Amino acid sequence: MRANGSRDIRILASVNTARGRTLVPIALTIAGSDSGGGAGVQADLKTFSALGAYGASVITALTAQNTRAVVLVEPVSDAMIAAQIDAVFDDLNIRAVKLGMLGGPQAIAVVAQGLAGRTLPIVLDPVMVAKSGDRLLSPDALDSLRRQLLPMATLLTPNLPEAADLLGCAPAQDEAEMMGQGDALRELGPKAVLMKGGHGSGEVCVDLLISDAGIMRLTAQRRATKNTHGTGCTLSAAIATGLAKGAGLEEAVRRAHDYLQGAIAAADDLGVGSGHGPLHHFHAFWRNG
Repeated sequence: MRANGSRDIRILASVNTARGRTLVPIALTIAGSDSGGGAGVQADLKTFSALGAYGASVITALTAQNTRAVVLVEPVSDAMIAAQIDAVFDDLNIRAVKLGMLGGPQAIAVVAQGLAGRTLPIVLDPVMVAKSGDRLLSPDALDSLRRQLLPMATLLTPNLPEAADLLGCAPAQDEAEMMGQGDALRELGPKAVLMKGGHGSGEVCVDLLISDAGIMRLTAQRRATKNTHGTGCTLSAAIATGLAKGAGLEEAVRRAHDYLQGAIAAADDLGVGSGHGPLHHFHAFWRNG
């Protein structure tokens, strides 16, 4: 059996090489680095790998952080961000892009310029505040984000405080307000908006995908755990993975939602840090104990 399997793999490799195709879909994260490993580029790359995509990265900022706090944020130079974008697109067949922490208006402008004219799915997670409460997007960058990147997004994935920041209003208190704010955000340019209800109240967490196809409602029981660092990064990266693999938007969101719930459910198995710990990105492959 091993001989035949090896022969099949060699044939598959030669066919794909002859056609000039990659054997694995490639997803790109453009985001900040999290030295604690729970969010940012590190969480994105773990998610890509867990879900069967090859992950490439463009780092926009360095953060010194752990599960308790963000100690220092140091932006990467505009020239380095631009060079990273050019390098990966020059060589790799990128199938989807996830945007995370961008920091300031200059970085946003560089990223927008680097992605201009590229016809591929873009999932924009408007990272503004860390789980610890530390701000990761400067207030003067909000307008740049609205004007330059929202119109480029295939999908915008704000939590309730982020949606309120983008719209300059109070956070939504119920599903009707979530729908209204999602519609208002779509008017700013993104093709679809996933309003995430993790900051809401009640025993059930509700997310709403608002698109031309209508409204898709996703629900999950809230879990009693403090280990939720990187949930937004992980969800948006999982959606980008699905799109990179050719799934439609609704299918990609639904699969990503299911993956995230599994990663949250297994988070307490890790025991990483003493604050808001990370999710278990590889829960389907290994569990402690």
